[in-house]
Amino acid sequence: MHCRMQAQQYQQQRRKFAAAFLAFIFILAAVDTAEAGKKEKPEKKVKKSDCGEWQWSVCVPTSGDCGLGTREGTRTGAECKQTMKTQRCKIPCNWKKQFGAECKYQFQAWGECDLNTALKTRTGSLKRALHNAECQKTVTISKPCGKLTKPKPQAESKKKKKEGKKQEKMLD
Repeated sequence: MHCRMQAQQYQQQRRKFAAAFLAFIFILAAVDTAEAGKKEKPEKKVKKSDCGEWQWSVCVPTSGDCGLGTREGTRTGAECKQTMKTQRCKIPCNWKKQFGAECKYQFQAWGECDLNTALKTRTGSLKRALHNAECQKTVTISKPCGKLTKPKPQAESKKKKKEGKKQEKMLD
């Protein structure tokens, strides 16, 4: 009787081992199939390469001359599913629009005043361009020199303002 129980246990262990072995084979086959599926995906991407690169228009603000807006993109290609699309964009409001709303420049300090023209100038070098915008590498800007007299020290002007306010209060 003891031998018969051992034989039954041995058969149960063999069945469990066979089931585990079959499960292992099944998992290997599933992984191999999944890897084969992954190898096919790059071929699909090759078809998409028939499409041309996206060409983007300039960002057009929704209102005003800066802030949130949209731009349109187009591309060519016979196999392309999508040849036009619209994208949200933003034109920073603190950038100099004079040189293109999508070009940012790093400016040097203002130069000395040219007495002949009464203008002072400074040069800026391109710091950043949004969305592959065509920007000049360097730009120059000029502005009027303003008054050539020495400015008054601020401490004196503040005292005068305070005294004026005190006198106004006394009159009221």
